[in-house]
Amino acid sequence: MTKWVLPAIIFLSANSLYAQQPGPLTVEKIMRDPKWIGTSPDNLFWGTDNQTVYFSWNPDQQMADSLYAAGIKNHTPVKTNAADRGLISARSRGWYNTDRTLLTYSYQGDVYLMEIKSGKTVRVTQTAAAEVNPEFSFGGRQIVYSQNRDLFAWDRATGVTTQLTSFTAGNKPAAEKDELQKGNDQEKYLKAQQLELLAVVRDQKAQRDALTAFNKQYEAKPLRKLYLSDKKLSAVQISPDGRYITYKLYKEGDGKNTIVPEFVTATGFTTDIHSREKVGAPQGTQESFIYDRERDTVLPIVLKDLPGIKDLPDYSKDYPGRDSARVRPVAVSGIIWSDKGTHAIADIRSDDNKDRWIVLLDLSTGKVKFLNRQRDEAWIGGPGISGWQISSGLGWIDENTCWYQSEATGYSHLYTTQVVTGQTQQLTQGNYEVQEATLANDKKHFYIVTNEVHPGEKQLYRISVTGGKAERITTMEGAHEVSISPDQQWIAYRYSYSTKPWELYLQPNKPGGKAVQITHMAQSAEFKAYPWRDPQVITFTARDNQPVYARLYTPDPAKRNGAAVIFVHGAGYLQNAHKWWSSYFREYMFHNLLTDKGYTVLDVDYRGSAGYGRNWRTGIYRYMGGKDLDDEVDAAKYLAEKLQVDAGRIGIYGGSYGGFMTLMAMFTKPGVFAAGAALRSVTDWAHYNHGYTSNILNEPFTDSIAYRRSSPIYFAEGLKGKLLMCHGMVDTNVHFQDIVRLSQRLIELGKDNWELAVYPVEDHGFTTPSSWTDEYKRILHLFDNTLLK
Repeated sequence: MTKWVLPAIIFLSANSLYAQQPGPLTVEKIMRDPKWIGTSPDNLFWGTDNQTVYFSWNPDQQMADSLYAAGIKNHTPVKTNAADRGLISARSRGWYNTDRTLLTYSYQGDVYLMEIKSGKTVRVTQTAAAEVNPEFSFGGRQIVYSQNRDLFAWDRATGVTTQLTSFTAGNKPAAEKDELQKGNDQEKYLKAQQLELLAVVRDQKAQRDALTAFNKQYEAKPLRKLYLSDKKLSAVQISPDGRYITYKLYKEGDGKNTIVPEFVTATGFTTDIHSREKVGAPQGTQESFIYDRERDTVLPIVLKDLPGIKDLPDYSKDYPGRDSARVRPVAVSGIIWSDKGTHAIADIRSDDNKDRWIVLLDLSTGKVKFLNRQRDEAWIGGPGISGWQISSGLGWIDENTCWYQSEATGYSHLYTTQVVTGQTQQLTQGNYEVQEATLANDKKHFYIVTNEVHPGEKQLYRISVTGGKAERITTMEGAHEVSISPDQQWIAYRYSYSTKPWELYLQPNKPGGKAVQITHMAQSAEFKAYPWRDPQVITFTARDNQPVYARLYTPDPAKRNGAAVIFVHGAGYLQNAHKWWSSYFREYMFHNLLTDKGYTVLDVDYRGSAGYGRNWRTGIYRYMGGKDLDDEVDAAKYLAEKLQVDAGRIGIYGGSYGGFMTLMAMFTKPGVFAAGAALRSVTDWAHYNHGYTSNILNEPFTDSIAYRRSSPIYFAEGLKGKLLMCHGMVDTNVHFQDIVRLSQRLIELGKDNWELAVYPVEDHGFTTPSSWTDEYKRILHLFDNTLLK
C-alpha cells in the first residue's frame, strides 16, 4: 500500500469525526488518507537466524512505516530499534556460501563476513570508498566485492586483498614506437645515419635494448587494463571458481529526451523535470565480454550465429519490399553460473523482443551453444520470462542441468535442459501459470506459486525437480505473497482476500502446516463497520467464444436503478478480477458506493490482462483498442441481456491504459456507452515510452498501421455521449502533453460534449486526498447526471 505523509494528529481528528458521524459512503470518506482503512504489513524478509521475520508496518499511524519483527515462537510484533534497521536490512541482502554457514554483506559502504551459527562478524574492509555487492568465489575461499567499478578479492585465510580488474575509460593507447621510428622524416634519417656511421651510438643502443629486455623479463606483470572506450560498464560478474569475469559495455542512443514542467514549486519558478524518450527513439547498443584471468585474454560473446537471428517478424508482410533479412540486434539479458563454475548459461533477447535464446557459453572461444529458443511473433513475456527485466525464472539444478520458464504451451511453465546432451523436460503443465519459482536449498524440489486453483488465486506448492504431482502448501482462498526462511523450514506470507486487506502469517513450510496470523490491524473499526461487498468473480462469453473473467457488483434488487458502470483497470498487463485485496482499493470502495446507489458495476480482465496465459497476454498485439475493447463492449451486452441493465445507460471509466480504453470506447463504439471518464490517458501511442510500446505495437516508423488504429487521437471525431478527461500536470509516465494534444484536436473538431479537469501537483499516481476527491466527485457527477436521467 502506498505510504502517505500527513501529521498523525490531523488523521486522528478526521477519523474521530467520521467515527462520530456514521453514514453512507461518500467520495470524501473514501478518498481520505488510506490510513483510515487500517495498516497492512509490507516488504517481508527473514533474519539470518531463521527465527525472525521482519516487515514494514505502521500500527501507530505515524508519518511513515517502521521496521517490525516477529518470531516463530514469539508471535507478537515488536518495533525494531532505529539504529539497528540498516544492519538488519543489509544482512537480508547478503550472500551465503554454498553450505549456508557464512554470510557476506555490505553495510554503510564496507564489507563484512558473518558466521551464521555464532553470529561472529569480521569486518573485511574499512575505507572511505564504497565496497558493495560482496559474494563468495574461488571455491568459497575468497570474498569478491566491487569498489567503484572494479572487482577485488579478500582471502579468508590470509587476509590478503587482490585487485582483479582494472576497467579504464577511453581506448587502449597505440603501442609505443621504437626510438628510430619517432619524429619526422628528417629526424628519422639522421638517427639511422648515426647508427650506420658511429660505433659508440650503436653500443649505446645495444646497452639500452639489453636493459629493457632484462627489466621486462623480471618485472611484475601488470594487471590487464580493460578499456571501456566511450561506453558504460555494467553487469560485472565473477565465476564461482574465480577464473572468469563477464561484463557488458553499453553505448547510449542519441534519442531526444522529453521534459515535464512542474508548475507548483517551493521557489515559485517553473521547474523542468527531465523525463524519458518516446517510442522509436534510437536505442543504445550493447556488447558482452569474457575476461579469462588465467589466460589473461578478453573475448567478446559471439551472438551473430544464433538460430533465427535473421528472421523477419510476421508483421513485415504488411510492408512488402521494405525489409530484408539481416542480423537483428540482440543483447545478453543475464549470465548465470553453475555452483562450481563448470558452466554458464546466458539469457539472450532480441531488441525487437520477438526472441529469447538460452545458450551455453563456450568460455574458451566466446561462442555459444544453443539450448532453447522461445519465439513469439507478438512479444516475449509472461511470468518468470518478462522481457522488461532480467529473467528471474532461470537457474541451475546441478552442474549440468539448468531450469527456466517458457510459454511454449501457451502458459508459463517450468522446464529443465541437460546442457551436455540437450535433453529437455517439462516439469509443470496445464492451463495455469507458474508465477514464481524458487529452487530449494537441497535442489531436490522447487517452491512454486501458481494460479492452478483459479486464475484469481495465488497458492504455494512444492514439486520435485523431476516433475510429478505438486504438493500444495497454502490453502486459504485468495492470494499469498510468500517469503521463505533461509533454511526453508518456515514461510512468512502476506495473505488477503477480496474484502480483507493484507495481513501477515507464519507457517511451517510443508503441506498441512498450521498458519498463525501475526498482524491484525489491516482493517480499522471504522472500515469494518461498513458491510463491504464480496464481488462475485464471474465469466461471460466474448464474441470469439472466449471466457472473460470479471468482478461483478450487484445492487440490492430494491435499489436497482437500471444503470451500470464498467471499470477498466490500468497497466494493460495487470489482473483485477481476482480474489485478493486489490491495489485499486479506492476504486473497490467507489464501486461499493455506486452499488449502494443502485448501479451494477462490472470490472473486466479484458484481453491483455495478466493471469490467463500467453494468448490472452498478447491479444492486444498491433491493435490496442481491438479485442480488448471488444471485451468491454461484450461486457456491456452481457449487462443488458443478463443483469437487467438498460443498454442506453451504461458508463465506462478507467485510468492510464483504462483511460486509453475509455477514449477508444467513446470515440469508436458510438451508442454503447452513454458516458465515459478517461483518467491519465494515453491518447497517441507514438508519444509513449519505448520499452512498453515497442513490444506491443513495434515502432511508429516500422508499423504505422498498428499505431494509427490504436491511438484515440485519430478517432476523436467519433465522440458520442458525455466525456470527462482528468490528468495530472506533473505526470512523468503519460505526459500531460498527451491530453493537451487531444483537447486541441477536440476543439478543432468542434466537439462540445467533453470537459477536462487538470491536477497541478499530481504525477501519474495521485498522492493528495484532495485531488482524489475532486476527481471522483466529478466521475460520480458525470454518471449520476448522465446515466440516471
